[in-house]
Amino acid sequence: MNDDRRAGSTHTHAHTDARTLAPTRELAAWISGLKYEDIPQRTREVVRIAILDTVGCSIYGFGTPWAAMMLKWARAGGSGNGDATVWGENSPSLRVADAAMVNGSAAHAFELDDYHNAKLHAGAIAVPAALAMAEKLGADGKAVVTAIAAGYETMIRSSLASNPSATRLRGWHITGIYGPFAAAATCASLMKLDAEQTAWALGLAGTQGAGTWAFNADGTMSKRFHAGKAVHSGVLAAELAAMGYTGPTQIYESEDGGVLKAHSDASDVSLLTLDLGRVWHTDTNSIKPYSCCGSTHAYIDAALAVRKKIGAPWNSKQRVKVGLSKVVDVQCGFDYAPGSALNAQMSLRYVIAAALVDGQVLPPQFTSERMNDPALVGLAEQLACEHDPKLDALYPKHFAGWVAAEKDGQWVRQDILNPTGSIDNPVDAAGVTEKIRGILPSAPVDAIAKVALDIENHSVRELLALAAQHNT
Repeated sequence: MNDDRRAGSTHTHAHTDARTLAPTRELAAWISGLKYEDIPQRTREVVRIAILDTVGCSIYGFGTPWAAMMLKWARAGGSGNGDATVWGENSPSLRVADAAMVNGSAAHAFELDDYHNAKLHAGAIAVPAALAMAEKLGADGKAVVTAIAAGYETMIRSSLASNPSATRLRGWHITGIYGPFAAAATCASLMKLDAEQTAWALGLAGTQGAGTWAFNADGTMSKRFHAGKAVHSGVLAAELAAMGYTGPTQIYESEDGGVLKAHSDASDVSLLTLDLGRVWHTDTNSIKPYSCCGSTHAYIDAALAVRKKIGAPWNSKQRVKVGLSKVVDVQCGFDYAPGSALNAQMSLRYVIAAALVDGQVLPPQFTSERMNDPALVGLAEQLACEHDPKLDALYPKHFAGWVAAEKDGQWVRQDILNPTGSIDNPVDAAGVTEKIRGILPSAPVDAIAKVALDIENHSVRELLALAAQHNT
């Protein structure tokens, strides 16, 4: 280990059995010691698909005004020189933290990026952090896959230990509060930080975590901002830790100020490291086929199935019932009124109406014209939403839901336990390729997919060069 890499470090746990360490240090030791060969084939596949999905979603996201604002802010006062590339551009122009921030914000910009049932979006955090840092360091594809796997697993385990439902019901946006851990772990892996430095990085990441669901009150842009800010915080945490800047090494478990206790009254710190390195929660990541909140996807599947059974075109006078868990009701069951795209993307009522009337829930459903369409608005308003305690028992392990519609005096109902894109009903690499082709018709999607899905044998710069061709 190089002395300059350990500058400021006074302790190392390289020869300590991780099982004897406190939770934060145990996780840090695992991150710092993780090797490509330790990662199962399935997990590597999930990571490669995540790279393709996240890059595609981000390039699309840069077409939104909120992503453009983030990029404008990042460029303000800069010289245009930097170590990392804004995806879709031809050359590096920002420092790592800023490039990762704008790329992460763009990835999360239109509710197309991947999600996990721990109620978070890891791709918009780990992938931008990894590609920006790897571009600066010249890291190879195996190091990139290793780092992203570390980031995903860290973020998911952080949420599981916190208890996703309890944390969400307290008003926290989990992507914002636990995303910095993902970016810090990702960068610590690429920067080859030792266990002590990695523990500092986790501590510095956790103390920056932020993000609440207040955006749902009026459909504002702050949700789009949370992913990017989380990436920026995590990159900053790792870079400071590498310089010897210390962070709390009990960031998870501390009774006074530990993030788990601060965010939830139902946390279980043991879940942070339970079967660490043996069970990969990353493997259960989900891909979005629809451009809206992941908690609504089962309902869209159900609505499309009911529509098929009853037949199109949809009669907007038909009565429709929907069963909700408590968390989904709080998060997405609000009365729909036309407003911002985010308001519609988070509205269970609107997306079910769009599925029934339009037969799809993709970016075209979130134009001003569609969101204000009287037929869609009227159907969204008249949906009968009811609490179903059976769904409470399933959520969030299963993002389940049901939709029923009346026809000729009979109710036609469809129950969905796990939506399209979940591990039980997966969207594979070919499906993600077609998804990206659908949102980026002018991009060299096959070439991008070829590199992303075989990143171990390619460079990050090769992938970014292909991404820059999307307007040609």
